Amino acid sequence: MTNQKQFHVDGMNCASCAQRVEKTVQKLPGINMASVNLATETLTVKIDNSKLSDNDLSLAVSQAGYSLVLPLVESTFKIDGMTCASCAQTIEKSVSKLAGVSKVAVNLATEKMVVEFDKSVVSSQEIKQAVKDVGYQALSEKDTAVSIDKENEKKQKEIKSMWRRFWISAVFAVPLLYIAMGHMIGLPLPEVLNPTMHSLTFSITQLVLTIPVIIVGRNFFIGGFKALFNGHPNMDSLVALGTSAAFLYSLYGTILVVQGQTDFAMNLYYESAAVILTLITLGKYFEAISKGKTSEAIKQLIGLAPKTARVFKDGQEVETPIDDVMVGDIISVKPGERIPVDGEIIKGFSSIDEAMITGESIPVEKKVGDNVVGASVNQTGTFQFKATKVGKDTTLSQIIKLVEEAQGSKAPIAQLADKVSGVFVPIVIILALLSGLAWFFLGQESWIFALTITISVLVIACPCALGLATPTAIMVGTGKGAENGVLIKSGAALETTHKVTSIVFDKTGTITAGKPKVTDILTLSEFSKDELLRIAASSEKGSEHPLGMAIVEEAEQKAIELLEIESFNAIPGHGIQTIIKNQVYYLGNKKLMNDKKIKVESFENDANQLASNGKTPMYIADDKQLLGIIAVADTIKSSSYAAIKELQKMNLEVIMITGDNARTADAIAKQVGIDRVLSDVLPEDKANMVKKLQEENKKVAMVGDGINDAPALAQADVGIAIGSGTDVAVESADIVLMRSDLMDVPTAIQLSHATIKNIKENLFWAFAYNILGIPVAMGILYLFGGPLLNPMVAGAAMSFSSVSVLLNALRLKRFKPKE
Repeated sequence: MTNQKQFHVDGMNCASCAQRVEKTVQKLPGINMASVNLATETLTVKIDNSKLSDNDLSLAVSQAGYSLVLPLVESTFKIDGMTCASCAQTIEKSVSKLAGVSKVAVNLATEKMVVEFDKSVVSSQEIKQAVKDVGYQALSEKDTAVSIDKENEKKQKEIKSMWRRFWISAVFAVPLLYIAMGHMIGLPLPEVLNPTMHSLTFSITQLVLTIPVIIVGRNFFIGGFKALFNGHPNMDSLVALGTSAAFLYSLYGTILVVQGQTDFAMNLYYESAAVILTLITLGKYFEAISKGKTSEAIKQLIGLAPKTARVFKDGQEVETPIDDVMVGDIISVKPGERIPVDGEIIKGFSSIDEAMITGESIPVEKKVGDNVVGASVNQTGTFQFKATKVGKDTTLSQIIKLVEEAQGSKAPIAQLADKVSGVFVPIVIILALLSGLAWFFLGQESWIFALTITISVLVIACPCALGLATPTAIMVGTGKGAENGVLIKSGAALETTHKVTSIVFDKTGTITAGKPKVTDILTLSEFSKDELLRIAASSEKGSEHPLGMAIVEEAEQKAIELLEIESFNAIPGHGIQTIIKNQVYYLGNKKLMNDKKIKVESFENDANQLASNGKTPMYIADDKQLLGIIAVADTIKSSSYAAIKELQKMNLEVIMITGDNARTADAIAKQVGIDRVLSDVLPEDKANMVKKLQEENKKVAMVGDGINDAPALAQADVGIAIGSGTDVAVESADIVLMRSDLMDVPTAIQLSHATIKNIKENLFWAFAYNILGIPVAMGILYLFGGPLLNPMVAGAAMSFSSVSVLLNALRLKRFKPKE
């Protein structure tokens, strides 16, 4: 059986790394699909575990030079005390020796261990002891309520570490640049550093200032050369090759100066190596900050969950860690507190702010029997509720999972960048060597000139911008959707949505509320509307018929006191007969009135008009005459008309599909401005109708909420489910509208257009940068009398290209749906 799984990959730092991992995994037996996202450092696969185990997959990725972090299978432990990869290896070996442990993976970066084990054979305590025996400490995730905060703290430490690397490098690189280049533009130098008088001091000083920068930036060399020797060079390889060439050539020159060739003091490249490393470190720092901002939506969602809950145990309120809350627990919530988990109110009432879950800004009134959502904010009342969903089953956890999966997915538009970046680095290395050799043998017979060209080409041609162009925009776009109550499940769905030409709406529960309501009350002049409603609601009290329930609900909302009925008689296919205060009343359709010889002419035109508007008229009479009509209808949602108008303004064809008869369907469609109606469609035929539309060469989005909509949602190019709908419909959809507000349909399409436009801009600038930058670095302009690109300028340009793509993606954060 094929399962879709997601893994974290350590060690990737550019698009060519991602391409390498993807190609390696795709070749494995049992892999039906493999997609790598550089921005989130995740690998998504469709894997047949009967042909390939997770350990085999991990081994293949490891042989490609990267590290696969196995997903949480059974239990996750936080590990304290690790400092390097060998620590992680030691813990893995120790735990894997335990009987009952089938898989174990330790992630040094996240300081977490994921273990799959048989609880009947080995316990969590034994696993912790095995870790302790080799000198480390393991904590169950529920032992630490601040694990999420610690992860964020760790990311902040990484950003601070990158900043520290930059300023230490800058402290040495700035004076080095002054010493090496200052005298060329007339800046004063101390006599002792005069290159003509004291060439040895001049050279040694530069070497001394360069060494700390190389030590601080050693990760570029460690990662870069490791990847190069493994046969899949990456961005760090380009930087490592370029700066190593500059440094080693300068070191060779310094040795010649020591031996007496003082002229070589003017041909050193120390400042290029140091300044390039400093500028690229600065670029990495900005990149780390920007990447952090792209995943803010996830951080905000994770941060919403309370850490504890007040649970009733043996009649006492006990402060309990959120991980220990069980389904069925009774929980108390006070005003101003966040609701810990999903549940159903059993005592009290309140208004609840669900904005961060649904995007809906207006608080929702809740009473006994209503559902509450974990992480929403209780505003006014104190209430108790029974937990119905906990842990990973809560609405918040599902939203986080959906957003994480979407941010880790790849849009089809990313394939172009992947193909290019996969062969990009080797081609750049060849171009750098060829251009350097060409200038040396054919143009300038000078090592220095040829080396300048080679270093510039190596340094400027970073594929980072290409690798980040798509995933960063998708991360921001899907995060922005989540903020607005629109959950987009994948990058592919986000891209396909902008191509949609037709939108099919299910009627009941989507365009309409799915619940009948009283819309009109017509009476004889001597009979009040409230009195007619009192008689009708008293007669229908206890009825399970939707129309009867709607009448009773209307009376309750108007606080009308109901009367006791003395007799009740159901007349199948016609209505009911009741006796109230010795008076007989009839409630039903026109057939019932005709049977009882009640004249209806006075209301006939009104009844026909109501029916033509999609409403169901119910006649109410006593034993002598007709008293009036109460009309009941499945009312149109307040947002339906505005949403459909907005979609039509976007030149999209809007279609309504329903099982209702043509007359009722046309009446509803007319009210919301829909021209094309597919009526009398059986539930099982909805998917076929969508397929027929697709055969008309249309890109179809289907919007629905019920179980019977699930096949149509799956058949459509883009399935959009109403969040209040069934789990099956939500599962079948590509996009989920958490607020159940149809105005979020145009929002989803607008967001898709904005994101794809942003991706295209990113790809354009990433490609344009390399297409223009590499020839300039190779000396094309110099051939025609123009300037030669300095390697330091190339380093700055390379860093700027990645940062500019990230900053452009962050512009999506300003996206606002139309009101």
